[in-house]
Amino acid sequence: MSRRRVGVIGSIVWDVIHGRAPHSAPTEEWGGIAYAMGGLDAALSDEWEIVPIIKVGEDLASRATTFLSSLEHLAPDARPIEVPYPNNRVELRYYTDERRSEILIGGVPGWNWLGLKPVIEAARLDALYINFLSGWELDLETTQLIRSHFRGPIYCDLHMLAWAVQPSGLRTLRPMTDVREWCSCFDLLQMNEDELTTMAPDSMTLAATALHAGVRCLAVTLGKRGAVYFAAPDFERLDLALPRASSGLSTTGPVRTALVPAERLVEGGDPTGCGDVWGATYFSRLLAGDNLSVAILAANRAAARNVEHRGASGLSNHLRGRISLT
Repeated sequence: MSRRRVGVIGSIVWDVIHGRAPHSAPTEEWGGIAYAMGGLDAALSDEWEIVPIIKVGEDLASRATTFLSSLEHLAPDARPIEVPYPNNRVELRYYTDERRSEILIGGVPGWNWLGLKPVIEAARLDALYINFLSGWELDLETTQLIRSHFRGPIYCDLHMLAWAVQPSGLRTLRPMTDVREWCSCFDLLQMNEDELTTMAPDSMTLAATALHAGVRCLAVTLGKRGAVYFAAPDFERLDLALPRASSGLSTTGPVRTALVPAERLVEGGDPTGCGDVWGATYFSRLLAGDNLSVAILAANRAAARNVEHRGASGLSNHLRGRISLT
């Protein structure tokens, strides 16, 4: 039986993490899109397989291939794309459980449409998950071309698109431009509270812009408090058999919004990658046919469980409950 295929665009990163546990030495491990891949692998139903559309630097290409091959839902024909540049590496320094600084080095380039179009066509995708882990994986023109050529559902975690890289490599928030144009590229959009401030003065203003541009649901993650969503009046679940709604032409009516609190509070642990696991789980469950509330509850549970595991290696098994807590 042929399986449906979800493509993944993002950057796999090698993390060096300081301050995750008091007085401990820094730890090194896979990060970036690796967390989302672990979340997808654990949460996708068996009718789906993962197709990474990911460039990796030549210095870490072999190790990245080994990591990806550990995923049970990886498509048999899937391979990362090796490029002749040093892979992206990030130094994370935690100051509180939810506040950290990031310094990025590395030079894996983003995609242009000339290079990406044949890759997407060959991938035979039914859905697409995009997570901006470097912030330059795609520019606006290329993303608009993806939207115009691909008719399946597109999920976006805004993430580092809202952050600039200073000459030192330090990440700092930056005001987003072309907000409506970016929103029009996606069916489902995710961000955290800090990233939201770069796009609009408040959440309702952004929700009005995003939903009018064609976004079916905007989700804002709130860390330990859970997540809040803003959904189009007619959106309750994904229907892969239906064409994408035309921009600005969805059913009229009030925007639906609710806070979905976390079911349990996990003290301590490692919050790295929680937003990535949240979004990957949420999208996976929507692809499986779950309704909006059930998918968000599953995402909250997965993000909480991620706190109890360190790193992306072995994460999918941990999220499934196959290994003991670390």
